Amino acid sequence: MTSVDDQGRPEPPLDGDETATLLGFLDFHRATLAWKCAGLDAAGLRATHAPSALTLGGLLKHLAYVEDYWFSYVLSGHERAAPFDAVDWTATPDWDWESAADDTPEQLFGLWEETVARSRALVGQAPDLSRPARRARLDGTRPSLRWILVHMVEEYSRHNGHADLLRESIDGRTGE
Repeated sequence: MTSVDDQGRPEPPLDGDETATLLGFLDFHRATLAWKCAGLDAAGLRATHAPSALTLGGLLKHLAYVEDYWFSYVLSGHERAAPFDAVDWTATPDWDWESAADDTPEQLFGLWEETVARSRALVGQAPDLSRPARRARLDGTRPSLRWILVHMVEEYSRHNGHADLLRESIDGRTGE
């Protein structure tokens, strides 16, 4: 049975195997981002904290892109999904961060939730954590699913620190 904390986040298992532990921590950090963004309107999701231009909406869109990139594009070898497939990443390398200001909260949460669901399904199709990615990185290496999961925990952890500061600057809400 999965227990949840006071913010509704699933607690990673204390005695799970490697897969359950990695997925437990990734889901915990996904839920942390959702908690930090919850209840905000468009202005809240567009708010910045000087001197940074980061926004919570930008975090949602960026992490949707990162989910799609690592689980769908690299691990599974699929082409990029919409809207990421229509972006000229060379001309606009920060598109995910910058374009979030044009999206509604419903669009941002919808994109992120849809991408997370797709990522979960793709991870569920992998035979084990040692499965190498189908698509090689620029240096020719193919990371394992294990490496990708650890990287995604790191990615969310880093950005959840940003989310803490942004949310506190918007309405004073703090916590972990």
